[in-house]
This record gives sequence, structure tokens and C-alpha cells, in this order.
Amino acid sequence: MNFYKIFGALLCVLLSFTLSAQVSGVIQDSDGPLVGVSVIEKGTDNGTITDLDGSFTLKPSSYPCTLIFSYVGYESQEMTIDKAQNVSVNMSSGVGLDEVVVVGSRGKPRTILTSAVPIDNINAADLRASGQRSVDQMINYKVPSYNSANQAISDATAHIDPSELRNLGPSRTLVLVNGKRKNQSAQVYLNDTPGRGEVGTDMKSIPAASIERIEVLRDGAAAQYGSDAVAGVVNIVLKERTGGSANVEAGITAEGDGLTYGADINYGFKLGKNGFLNLTGEYFHQDITDRAGEFADEVGDPLFEIPLGTDPDIDAYFNEHPDLGMTYGQPEITKLSGMLNFGTKYNEGKGELYGNWGLTRRDGKSFAFYRVWYWRPTDWGLINEDGDEYLGYQPTFETDITDITFTAGNKYNFNGWDTDLSFTYGGNTIDYTVDNSLNRTLEANSPTTFDPGGYAFENIVGNLDVSKGFGDVTLAFGTEFRNEFFTVTAGEQASYDPVPGTDSFPGLSPDNEVDESRNNIGVYASLDYDLSEATLLSGAVRFENYSDFGSNFSWKLAGRQMLGNNDGAIRASVSTGFRAPSLHQIYLSNIQTTAGDSGLIQEGTFSNVDPFTRDVLQIPQLDAETSFNITGGITYKLTNNISVSADYYNIRVNDRVLFSDQIGAAQFENTPLGDALSGSNVDAFKFFINAADTKTQGVDVILNIGDINIGANGNDIGFVVAANFNQTEIDGAITAPSTFGDVSIFGDVPSRLLTDARPNTKISAGINTNLGGFKAMLNNTYFGKVSSPVSGQEFAGKVITDLILSYGFTDNFGANLTVNNLFNIYPDRIDGTLDPFGYRLQYPWRVNQFGFNGMLVKAGLNFNF
Repeated sequence: MNFYKIFGALLCVLLSFTLSAQVSGVIQDSDGPLVGVSVIEKGTDNGTITDLDGSFTLKPSSYPCTLIFSYVGYESQEMTIDKAQNVSVNMSSGVGLDEVVVVGSRGKPRTILTSAVPIDNINAADLRASGQRSVDQMINYKVPSYNSANQAISDATAHIDPSELRNLGPSRTLVLVNGKRKNQSAQVYLNDTPGRGEVGTDMKSIPAASIERIEVLRDGAAAQYGSDAVAGVVNIVLKERTGGSANVEAGITAEGDGLTYGADINYGFKLGKNGFLNLTGEYFHQDITDRAGEFADEVGDPLFEIPLGTDPDIDAYFNEHPDLGMTYGQPEITKLSGMLNFGTKYNEGKGELYGNWGLTRRDGKSFAFYRVWYWRPTDWGLINEDGDEYLGYQPTFETDITDITFTAGNKYNFNGWDTDLSFTYGGNTIDYTVDNSLNRTLEANSPTTFDPGGYAFENIVGNLDVSKGFGDVTLAFGTEFRNEFFTVTAGEQASYDPVPGTDSFPGLSPDNEVDESRNNIGVYASLDYDLSEATLLSGAVRFENYSDFGSNFSWKLAGRQMLGNNDGAIRASVSTGFRAPSLHQIYLSNIQTTAGDSGLIQEGTFSNVDPFTRDVLQIPQLDAETSFNITGGITYKLTNNISVSADYYNIRVNDRVLFSDQIGAAQFENTPLGDALSGSNVDAFKFFINAADTKTQGVDVILNIGDINIGANGNDIGFVVAANFNQTEIDGAITAPSTFGDVSIFGDVPSRLLTDARPNTKISAGINTNLGGFKAMLNNTYFGKVSSPVSGQEFAGKVITDLILSYGFTDNFGANLTVNNLFNIYPDRIDGTLDPFGYRLQYPWRVNQFGFNGMLVKAGLNFNF
């Protein structure tokens, strides 16, 4: 018995000594505990990570020691420990350069400072501080090289905003969710807006409340991530934290319209001992705004060449309806979104099962041009039931959009080899409804509500990624298999037959139906070599093969040299890239009502595989775009609170896949081409081509001054100035086949959309302050000039000011007030002498820097639990 007592006593002493030699603590940010923070004893491999409560325990090899705390998206911190103790660590985004990011390297994560390429990191607090509601607008107001704006009177483009990096078009920005490829939308931007003829990602489909941070890689990365990563990559990282938050908000414009209201809730649960489940739900609604011009009582209707004094009845209508019946502004939208993100570690942390699932349903309603009674002389009493033939009618364009994303995967460490095997599905469907319209050929037998059909796009992606560090060398390689599916569904017969079909948006006919797919497989390898603590060289290669157009080989070289006491770095990269033409661009065909030289016309899109396109128009098969990228820059952390960076980029894209010009059919009368067009029922037509070679160059500059203490009680103030200066030139354009004679197929309109439709200068300057529980942010964003692609009119640059105020009554309850566009700034008005549509619309419709709603005031409450 004495032996067991002695053994037990010794064991207790040993256990007591072991526990007393440990360092323990909790790591959190302003929203609560952080899961998965890396805690490493400096100069050793001894380390651990925080659990679901943000807590950790670590036994250092000796005292004193230095612990390094690092977490993706946050500033790394070091703490000197001289004895066993309990510590509390608060992590923040700092001034950015010490934040750890995943995107940009297929090997180990690096900080923004030590990366060889320029990366922006926007955490959840920064997203809220933008004062914006949707993800695309949050990035738009935080990253100057990113542009996105709502378009009105542009059919489905009014519901899925074109968004892009470095003004290179929506097709050339790759979007990832938790590092996995996000599906593109089903919609092609058909009208004369930015992104014309391209396909992007529906950024409104991702609930902002589900996002932990957004990483923006401002560099070509096709050799690492595949097709589309020509301008850069946007990686959306979902929340993993436990605990919950909820927000409610409502707002209205200074004009008293455009009412918005919404609510979101995010909550994270523990899954067993080593897992988490984070859930997000979001609801949002916005009413229409109306900023139509009211000039008919002054100028008549120049679009139809009807001046005042032409007819007493028409003059009376002009005086009573100076807006000509128009509704022109943001669409009505109702959105319901959900996101699930989970992960659980097993086998002592060697493995991790993970996944995410998102679903968004969004209904929208926008408007076509009003059909005035002297343009459409009767509605047969079908719309205006009282028979008043002087009222006319305005068709609506309504969308039902569903977006789904799903990923499931497993990470495992096999003897030092990190592996990641995943499956991803993404789908986007758009179903249309046209209401308050007619098929005028059916006269009194016409319906007034039509189903004109819809589009669907899906992809299935499988990834295997492997990486391992060998001292100063990190090797990564992997493969990606992707299936893509594009479907076009015809509408009801009355929407397209008899021709011309539905007034404002003719339906898709069986001839337009598509059910096509393709697959591709890609393999890549990358190598990071830390020649020293200060010098990094990186390289990547990728080979992809598509089932429909062939193969491509891309490569990238990058380097970084630390400066001073590792407080700064110079960096540079050179790479090639590519973008495969989308299935939409290959197979899309339709007829739509759009603006032409003689007013509103019927315009047809001929698909690239149509025998008419190939044999009669002599347009060749679409080929992949290729690109050559050069970047170089410097970044420096001047003090713990001040950092600066500047990066130059030069991107050449060859054989860009775009829409041709709008080509009028009448100019081919009495020619073989005119005879071939005679049965097409269109006034004009367009098609996809490898249209042009472009050169885009520019500079990104960022100055960040953060967390300067002012007074006591932890009060601080911060400043940030960021700018993008960008220019796109056309190096060469396609020559029209002999079929077209002297007619240009890529002229001023598509050219201006490439060079002048987005601001070439964009500057943001913000100030934020924390005074106890009170926070204030003032953001100023300068949007440079743009030009109309049709009239050439220049719209001057303007500054938009946003004010965001918040107060925390307790740690778990607060209120906020946001004023977007504080000074009620509007874009320049359309010159009606250059564009007769301007008298109806007043503000730019084909190009748009920042919208034209004016001031928006929002108030909200936020809860933590």
C-alpha cells in the first residue's frame, strides 16, 4: 500500500508541475472567440491551435519564450512569456500587411507583406464599415480596382450587375468560395452596358452575413487557378466562429422612394469536440426608384421626332405626362438567402471533413420603355380596362433567380503531405416573366402576361490538391476536373409566335433552345523557394484540356525581396493566362427589343455554331483568349500603424471574346446577305467573335494609417487612402469577312465599352474613429469620368460620400445609422441632343459610375448572442 501512496504522490507532483509549466489563454476579436488560431513557440515546431471557445494550452520548451499568434485574415502578433500564466489575446486586422491570406499561393499561407503578389484582405468589420448592403457593392467601395454598378432599362442586366477587376470585364475575374470555384451566372449581358457579351458571377447570391473575410488577388493567376483568372481572383471565406449575431435595417432615399428593409442572422454551433457548424439566414427587399426625365412639356418627344405644336391631343398628353409614363431606376428585389459552413477535425487533427452549402432565391421587377399611345396606338382594352387609349402601357421585366453552391471535402496529412480532396456543385437559373405587355400581332386575343423562357448554367468540379514543405521549399501540385452545362428553355408560344412576339422582350423559341455541356481537366504544379528569410522565388505551371476547343499551357514566375528589418518588400510577377469562351458565348441565340439608330428595334443574336453564322456570315469558330501579365510593386510598413504600397500592372489580352457591333439588316438590301437575312424577322443582328486584342495597364496605390490612440479609454482613429489608375487600349480588332463589304463588325460602340465605360480613375479616402462605444466612419469615393458608347458623351467624375455611425449600448446590443451619398450627388444628365433617349431617362443608362438614386438613409440594430 505504501508503494501506491508514494507513486500516487509523485504522479500528483509531476502532473502539478506539468500543468504549472503551461501557458493557456483565450484568443478573440471584437466579435468573440476565434477558432483555429495558430499558436507557435518561436524558433521551434512546438505549437497548437485554439479550440471552438478560442482557448488554447501550450507547454513551451523553456522560459522565457516568444509565442506567435497567427490567423488567416488577421495581423500576426508576438508575445514574450517569462513564466507559466493565463493570457488574453485580442486580434485585429491591423494595417493589413501582417494579415495572413490563403489566396495567391498553392502552398503555405503567407501574410500580405510576405506574399509575392498584391492582395487585399477585407474582414467582416471592414465589410460592414463600407456602408453597403450587397457583396459586390462592399467590394466596389473598398477595392478601387473593382467596379460594379446597377444598370436600368437593360432587361436581365438590371438584376445581375456586371462586376469586374481592373476593367477587364466580368468574364476575367475568377470568384472562389472557401478556395473553391464559384459557378458563373446563367445570364449573358446582352445590352450596351459594361460587360456586353460576357458572363460573370452573381455576387448578390452570397449573403454578406456569412462572410468572415474577402481576399482579392490583384494579379493574373490562371497558372494556379485555371481559366478566367486573367484579371485576378476574389476568394470569399465563410465564417467558422461559434456564437451568434443578428442585424435588422431599413432605409429610404431622399426622394422618398426606394424603401429597403432586411434582416440577417448568423449563428455558430460546436460539432462535438473538434467541429463547428455555422448557419446564416438573410432576407432583403428593395422597392423601385424612379428618376425618369420630365421634359415632354418643354421639348415634346424627340425620340419620335414629335415637337410641341404637332397635334393638340399630343400636346395635352405632353403637359399631363411630362415623364411620358416612364419608370426609370433601380429594380424591385426580394431576396432570401441561406448559407451553411461546417468542419470537423479527426484523428488528432490530422484530418478534417468540411463543406458548405448556399441557396439564394431572388425575385426582381424592372421596367421597359413606356409604350406611349401614339407609338402603340391601341391596347384593345386589354391593359387599360377603361378603354382610355391615351394611357399607353409600360411592360415589366421580371426575374426569378435561383443560385446554389455546394462543396464537400476532406483534408488529411499523410506523413507531412497535406492533401485536399473536394467536390463542388454550382448552379444558377433565371426564369423570366413579362407582364403588362402584348403580342400585338394577336390583337385582342393576346395575353398580357408572358413566360418568355429562361436560362440555366451548372458546373461540377472535382479537385485534388497536395502540398508539402521541404525546409525552405514548398511543393504543391494537383488536378481539377470540371463539367459545365448550359440550358436554354423556350417560352410559351404566344411570347414568340406570331412574330414579333411579346412587345419589349420576345420569348425564346424552340429554335433558341440549348442543352449543351463540356468537360475539361487541368493539372498544375507550383514551387515556392525561400532562398533566405528575405528572398522568395515562386513558380507555377498549368495544363488544361477542354473537350470543345483544345488545350492550353500557362505559367507564372514571381519573386519577393524583403527590405529593411523585414518591414517592407519589393515584389514582381510575370505570367501567361487564358480564358475559354463560355458555353453561353458559343451557343446563345435570341431576339430582343433594344435601342437602335432609329429608336427601339428587334435585334437578333446568332449563335457561333449556327450554320448561318459559319457559312453565310463566314464567322469562324470561337477560340480561347490568351493573356500576358506583368506586375511589379513595393510595400512597406513604416510604423506599426502606417503602411503604404504601390503596384504597377500591364495585362495584354489577345482574341477577346465579345459581341460584334449591332449591324443593321437594311444596309444589305439587294445583296446575297440581305436575301439570307430576309426571313430572320430582325432589324439588326450581332454575334460573338474573337474581336480584339487589348492592353490594360495601371497602378494601385494604398496608404493605411490605423489604430492611432487618441486620449484614454482605448479611443483611436484611422485613415485609409486607396487609388486605382487604369487605362485600356485596343491593340487590334478583327477584320470583317468579305461577306460584309465595307460594313464594320467591331466599331465605335463595342470599342468604347472596352476603353471608356468604366472609370479609369477611382480613389477612396476614409477616416474612422472609435470613442468608447461610439464609432464613426466617413468614406469618400471618387469615380472618374466615363463615356457613352453610342453618343460619345462624357460624364464627369464625381465624389460620393458615405457616413456610418454606430453606438454599442452594451457588448451585445448596438444601433447604427448610415447615410449613403451624403451630399445627394447625381451623375451628369444625358444630353438629349446627342441621345434622344435622354429626355425620357435623364441619367446615364448604358454606362453608370455609381447609380442615380441620390441619398439613401438607413438605420439598423445589431445583436450579439
